[in-house]
Amino acid sequence: MRLTGKRALVTGASGEIGRAIVARLVREGAQVAAAGRAQAKLEALAEALRQDGPAVHPLVADLTDEGACEALVGEAERALGGLDILCNGAGVLLAEDGDVAETPLAAWDETLRVNLTSVFLTCKYAVPALLRAGGGSVVTLASIAAHRGSVFPQIAYTASKGALVAMTREMAVRHAREGVRFNAVSPSLIATEMGRSLIQQPDEWAKRRPFVPLGRLGEVEEVAAAVAYFASDDSAFITGTAQLLDGGISAAYVASDLGAPDD
Repeated sequence: MRLTGKRALVTGASGEIGRAIVARLVREGAQVAAAGRAQAKLEALAEALRQDGPAVHPLVADLTDEGACEALVGEAERALGGLDILCNGAGVLLAEDGDVAETPLAAWDETLRVNLTSVFLTCKYAVPALLRAGGGSVVTLASIAAHRGSVFPQIAYTASKGALVAMTREMAVRHAREGVRFNAVSPSLIATEMGRSLIQQPDEWAKRRPFVPLGRLGEVEEVAAAVAYFASDDSAFITGTAQLLDGGISAAYVASDLGAPDD
């Protein structure tokens, strides 16, 4: 119950990782405004968590629209009575996103609008709300793609996530003395619907698994646990970081002959 009395806005809450983050924050005692585009999923989430802790407030918003972001933060403040935590969880990875020579400009623009501009706009209005509350924590979902290159190209996604890490550092330094902390969590492949579909294709998983020392996908609950840590006062002396959540990928020079727990 590290977050008892805290008030959180979580974006991307209708996705699998977003729903896990909302559930974890609620179980830790936080009041949560859960924002996304899929109203039915948000309402179902709020109902499912009704018995687990404080009420969840589902809020529908298009985070690529500045007016919608401003209204969302205002609505979250009113519903919760203030704002102590912001989790930026919205994001996309488009099928058209590939090599720099092949990716259409439309796919590049949409990816940056959803993954990067939406975080800029949400922070633009949420940071003043956090300051009104006396300080707080901002946690942004980046990706291992922000830190490591890949032969599986996704140029727009990679660029957007790298920019999020840079934004996190800049905002952390700027607002440190005002009591607002900024950190990023950078997962590798997670067992969402997309991740599970990948490991069900033996050839595709065989290309990736040798580079994961732990030999498995990450779980959405593990991402949520990292977010809860950075949202809480347990990380009170940490700001401006990007925590890799990658099963050891970034630590390995050669991992292909390590095997895996289920071998």
